[in-house]
Amino acid sequence: MKKRKTERWWKCSLCGYTVQLTEPPEQCPGCKQTCAFTDVTCYTPECGGSGNIDPKLMGGGNT
Repeated sequence: MKKRKTERWWKCSLCGYTVQLTEPPEQCPGCKQTCAFTDVTCYTPECGGSGNIDPKLMGGGNT
């Protein structure tokens, strides 16, 4: 049985665009540049668990 890849939230290091995919894109859909992407997926219950964006990683959390 194959393990299904889960989608993660990826944030562009250049423009901040976020996209939900299994792997980061080669080119940012927002700024159309080849950028580094950061995984900003939530992995804890405090931010809603997988499938959500972690506000601390997006710069919107205080804790």
